[in-house]
Amino acid sequence: MRRVRASQLAVVLGYVLVACAFTWPLPVQLGSHLTGDPGGDTSAYVWNQWVFHKEVSQGHNPFGTEQILSLTGRIDLSQHNYTVFLNVLALPLISAFGVVTSFNLVYLAMCVLTALMTYGLVRRATAATRFEAFLAGMVFAWSPVLVARSTGHFSLAAAAPLPAFLWALINAEHDRLIKNAVLVGLCMAWAALCDAYFGVYCLMIAGLYVATTMVRITRAAPAGRRPWTWLLDILIVCFGGLVGGLMVGLGGEFAVFGIAIKARSLYTPVLILTVLVVARLMLWWRPRVVRMPNLGPLPLKAVLVGVLAFIGPLAPVLYGTVERIADGRFVSPKVFWRSSPRGADLLSFFDPNPNHPVMRALFGDLQTAAPTVFVEYTTSLSLVALIIVISAFAVAKFRPRVGWLWLTIGFALLALGPFVYVAGQNTFVPGPWALLRYVTPIGLARMPSRFAIVVSLGVAVLLAGSLAAIGARWPRRRRLIVAVVALLLAIELWPSPRILYSAEISRVYDTIAQDPRPVRVLSLPFGVRDGVSSAGNFRPRSQFNQTRHEKPLIGGYLSRISRRRIEKMRTEYPTLAILITMSEANPLSDAERATLVARGDRFVSGTDLGYVVIDARFVSAASRQAVIEAWHLEELERDQHLTLYRPAKR
Repeated sequence: MRRVRASQLAVVLGYVLVACAFTWPLPVQLGSHLTGDPGGDTSAYVWNQWVFHKEVSQGHNPFGTEQILSLTGRIDLSQHNYTVFLNVLALPLISAFGVVTSFNLVYLAMCVLTALMTYGLVRRATAATRFEAFLAGMVFAWSPVLVARSTGHFSLAAAAPLPAFLWALINAEHDRLIKNAVLVGLCMAWAALCDAYFGVYCLMIAGLYVATTMVRITRAAPAGRRPWTWLLDILIVCFGGLVGGLMVGLGGEFAVFGIAIKARSLYTPVLILTVLVVARLMLWWRPRVVRMPNLGPLPLKAVLVGVLAFIGPLAPVLYGTVERIADGRFVSPKVFWRSSPRGADLLSFFDPNPNHPVMRALFGDLQTAAPTVFVEYTTSLSLVALIIVISAFAVAKFRPRVGWLWLTIGFALLALGPFVYVAGQNTFVPGPWALLRYVTPIGLARMPSRFAIVVSLGVAVLLAGSLAAIGARWPRRRRLIVAVVALLLAIELWPSPRILYSAEISRVYDTIAQDPRPVRVLSLPFGVRDGVSSAGNFRPRSQFNQTRHEKPLIGGYLSRISRRRIEKMRTEYPTLAILITMSEANPLSDAERATLVARGDRFVSGTDLGYVVIDARFVSAASRQAVIEAWHLEELERDQHLTLYRPAKR
């Protein structure tokens, strides 16, 4: 027993060391730097932990707040990417270590936890040794996909629930005990409380797992050529010619059997051609669904228990969601056929690790040059792992459970998005996501490139199984092979030294923090922003700065904000409507200036406006002067491009 515990402790300590090495120099700058820019998406995740702590410490329900958009009443956070699990981890830390240090500690803890959950999954699902399973945990937890997300989308970097859910699912299938059904539900709830996308992924994984467990798809016996297949062949040739003509610019209007047809883009012709090719392949392959024997129906009691275990921890979020739906405040972005978010480039799965310092030196630093593209569209898989898996198939007769192949390949196809891109070019070929994005609740995971996280997990599991198969093929060389693979993986995945961003906050916010009055703060440029739209020009760093001064903001950012709330703000406070226009770099008209002055005193007193912070980089001198005169602002302090004002006492 002591030996088992010692080996388990060694695994934990090993992952802690890897976490420190792969995030260096963050461990020695926990209180002063972050792995993501606090002027970007990182600010929202730091703010999540701060506002959760603040609401709990004040005895309020932490699933709502008045700290942002404070003129429109208390807002619920049921549709915000609130990272509840990470907030709970940070809750006891913030008072002792501060907001930034706590945030970094939680991130490091989630890296280790993700690796540990993957280790446990691999030990349960494969014949891998402890060290082989350790490598699988490292490959997933510090995969290029997750490291890239840790520069902005920290909720997606907290991927520990995904391997935990699969582990629980495997146990539930094998043991069929009620306690395992409870674990399945709890893991799914845990996933949703890290990121709503992970809850959707768990639902999809469960459906795929059950399907591959209960049925098999085989090829039917050969049959004679069907008489109408020639029609498909002719149509494929015709539409292939049409697509070729459009590609060389020969589109336009033409007639087929007297029917006028207009073809100016490739979307519809390629869609029809794809459907015809798939239908022809199905006729050639003749798939046959076979139900697996000796697999009785899933116990209804276990399913109900799992559902209840899922609903319980999510009750506050589900209540807020149902309430928003009932009130008509639920925000559901429209899904358009051609212009919805694109997926990952097909070749990007095989890109070398973009986090590696050598790659950054040779090809430039995409993280700083194009941070949004880097964090959203990095889908690189471990090339070493892929080579090992292919080699195991070829020389060691590695044949994993079919479900792992479906999981890895299926989610890779989904990550390609509605239309497949290759080398930056749209092929117009529709992928599975072209249809699945319209299916509720799967469509809630609207950014398809994020499916690559599940792909990376699948590759990690396949790697462990491959190493086990190779080790069984050459048992005397097993340790040597694993040692060489470990070295190659460490070199390939190495992301250090990590690019870090200063978490320093301007001293002007210290001045605001020293004011004991419960006043509001307004930042210019002003605006309201969510994950799909923006009114004005709200700067995300404003909420990061709020963690220092702790005064309510008049503007704000949330993942989803109802149009009704924004219109209420514009209608009830015409001054804010003017500020939104001004913050979009539009010059103020004479009428708007007059309105700003006429409502100035009423706006200041009615909103308890205590401070105004103006960023000179984004607000013109004329607009600054108009606001200063309308609200009778007096300057308190300057720090580089920031100027702090407060309304003069009158």
